[in-house]
Parts: sequence; structure tokens; C-alpha cells
Amino acid sequence: MLKKTTYTFELDAKKAAELESWLKANGYDFRTAPHAKFAAQKGKVSVVFYESGKLVVQGAEASDFIEFVLEPVILKEARLGYEALLNPDLMLPRIGVDESGKGDLLGPLCVAAVYVNEPVIRAWEDADIRDSKRVSSDQRVAELARVIRSTPGCKFNVVQIGNAAYNRLHGEMGNANDILAWGHARAIENLLERSSLNPPPVRIISDQFASNKATLGRAIMTLGRQVELVQRHKAESDLAVAAASILARDAFVSALKRMEKEYGLEFPKGGSGAPDEALRKFVEKYGAERAREVAKMHFQNARRILASVQG
Repeated sequence: MLKKTTYTFELDAKKAAELESWLKANGYDFRTAPHAKFAAQKGKVSVVFYESGKLVVQGAEASDFIEFVLEPVILKEARLGYEALLNPDLMLPRIGVDESGKGDLLGPLCVAAVYVNEPVIRAWEDADIRDSKRVSSDQRVAELARVIRSTPGCKFNVVQIGNAAYNRLHGEMGNANDILAWGHARAIENLLERSSLNPPPVRIISDQFASNKATLGRAIMTLGRQVELVQRHKAESDLAVAAASILARDAFVSALKRMEKEYGLEFPKGGSGAPDEALRKFVEKYGAERAREVAKMHFQNARRILASVQG
């Protein structure tokens, strides 16, 4: 693989002035360049700052300049381009998978699998794609979901396990983590079956949601077994998993809105409190036998609410 020799950054006026002063103080040769505020060169590195605010660092010694000058002296922070230099795995083609709704009394369980490659990752450098739990509002989640879905080269699949199906599966499997593992495996398999992933993913990354990694490992299906599976805690720090968390959350929130329209009631997020009261109102309006249409019935508070209504 050829070594990367061109890097781009965005600089504000203050940082640009600091960089220009440093270059002058350290013997760089300045020259004119089209649309550039300044351009300088020394040895095997060229530094050009454009009127647009873009900085381009080029040459065989560009990575050294970034490592020893630009990042520690001027930026005083790591940027994605340089993080990728330090950790090439950040640019590898891969699938991230995550869920939303597992801890919510009301609404479905949604699982998303997202494929990313280097062009997708670079397209998201300024998009603020991050773990959905760190996003401030449902509206912002929806905005980020639109960015993810519209990015060329990004492929995804979302599996929504509605409440009736969820309760049936829990009756068969007896464990929420087994349902979650099936949802992860199904989303991964759908993505691999239905999409042309180029280049092919080198790994699948998932949060380790069960104490035993074999829970998900056993559930992975035919095509998924051909790709390395990596499970780790706080996997949402990976961009592919963060994108999956956004799509899963957006699907969950959208499902709650559809339920509210269908039943004429509010369905708040969360595991207890306001959702308890919402379920009571649903049971009063539609009857206890229909609670399984909107709630995860293995939750203790769901059982308690039904017992109080029926008792």
C-alpha cells in the first residue's frame, strides 16, 4: 500500500496565523499559490493555507510535520485525518451493529447494521456521527439518520421486532439477550445478502451486550460467519457502530410515533415511570389482553400493571 502523502484540515484565522508565524520562524521558504493566503515549503513537506480556510499538507514528510508540528504545536488536538494515520483500522471497511428499545417498556426492539468504508468515513468527518445516547434530541437523531442513509457507499439494514413478535420470541427463547442476538444476526445477514459491499467488510463490530460472547456468536447466520466478529464494551465509540445506533434509535422513535397515531395515546420512552402510566391508560382503553401489542410483557412493571388492573 502506498504511503499517504496529502492531508487536509480546516483552520480558523487564529490557528492559521500561528502556523504562518511558526513556519517563518523555522526557515520555511514562502511562495505564492493560487487562492492561497500563504504557501511554504521546506525539505519534503509543502504547507498551503487557502482563502477558504482549508490547509493542505503534502509531501513525503507530511506525516512527520503533522505528528511533530501541526498537531502538538498548532491544533493541540487530534483530528480524524491524523487519527487515521495513527490507527489505520479506523478506515477499514466494516459493519457496525447496535440496537434501540431493549430497555424501554413500550415499543419495539430495533436493530441496525451499517456498512462503512473509507469514502463513507471521510464523508462523515464533519457530520458529528456519534452514539445516539449522546445526541441531545430525537430531531437531531433524525437529521443524522438522514445523513447516514444518503451517504453514497453507506449500506444499512434495520430490523424492527414489533411487540407482538417480541413477546412471542421471549416466550420461545426465555431471554431478552437471545432476542437481541437474533436481531443483530438478522440485520447483519440481511445487509450481507441484499447489498453489494465494496470492498467487503473485514469485520463486524458489536457491543458486548451479554456476559457470554457466545450468545451472539451462536446466533450469527451463514454469511455473517464468514466475517470476523468483534464484541466489546462501549463499541459505540466506533463510527460504524455509532451510525448503527443512530439508525436504530431513529427507527425506534418513528415506531413510537406510529403507535401514538394508531392508538391515540402517548407512548413515552423509558423503562418505568411515565411509560407505566401510559400502559395503564392503554389497558383501560383497549383491555389487558391487548397490552402485548405495545409493551414488553416480561418487564416486571408490565406484569404488575396488568395484575393491578385484572385484580
